[in-house]
Amino acid sequence: MYDYKNLLVHTAKDGITTVTINRPKYLNALDTLTLEEMKDCFNRLSNDSDTKSVLITGAGDKAFVAGADLGAMSKMTVTEGRCFSVLGHAVYNAIERIPVAVVAAVNGYALGGGCELALACDFRIASENSLFGQPEVNYGIIPGFGGSQRLARLIGTGEAKEMIYTGSMIDAQEALRIGLINRICKKEELIPVCEGILRKIMAKAPLAIAAAKNAINTGMNMDLRSALSYEAQVFGSCFATKDQKEGMAAFLEKRKPQFTAQ
Repeated sequence: MYDYKNLLVHTAKDGITTVTINRPKYLNALDTLTLEEMKDCFNRLSNDSDTKSVLITGAGDKAFVAGADLGAMSKMTVTEGRCFSVLGHAVYNAIERIPVAVVAAVNGYALGGGCELALACDFRIASENSLFGQPEVNYGIIPGFGGSQRLARLIGTGEAKEMIYTGSMIDAQEALRIGLINRICKKEELIPVCEGILRKIMAKAPLAIAAAKNAINTGMNMDLRSALSYEAQVFGSCFATKDQKEGMAAFLEKRKPQFTAQ
């Protein structure tokens, strides 16, 4: 169903869809073809009833994604550079909007577009050998796939400016300290840990997870009063679902709920 040159896509029986950036020879760097494939993949996954959650990782143990393709970028015009950025935004917006939980399993380098890819996910789990950075100023540009915006929203403007202005890499411990990642685990435990978190989430009401994701992501771009008003709307809409009736009935009847995403 998902046949790509630079992506491996597999949906397990439990509903976890693993998307692997598969360019290990190039440290999984993002070229135009890879971005186009990712855009198609996540637009399709948004409507794939078999996908209950998504895990994103990179092939091999050296890199999650080491950035974008500098060889191709070095020859771009102003218009081509803008179009490349717009394509990256379309991909990462599709990841951010998908109505299921998305976890980035960060193994090794997560630099430039790789760090930005992780930022577009709901949360990030990193192996001990991971390194993060936005090195774009070293090449005369700025983060172009959302890093100048999502990074500041996640870790605050001070920490984000330091990372972006210096172009320096930080290790997993520092990334955890500043709130860039959720947790660190051993390299061999990375995928099992991520899958365990996703299975825990998938046991909850799917429409409630989608609603919570929508409320958080949308509210982040509003002032607090508007965001609280939006939360009330989304909260109220949950009461139109069968899952709300089932979840509350199960609690009152002291049994495990059987959610149907309805």
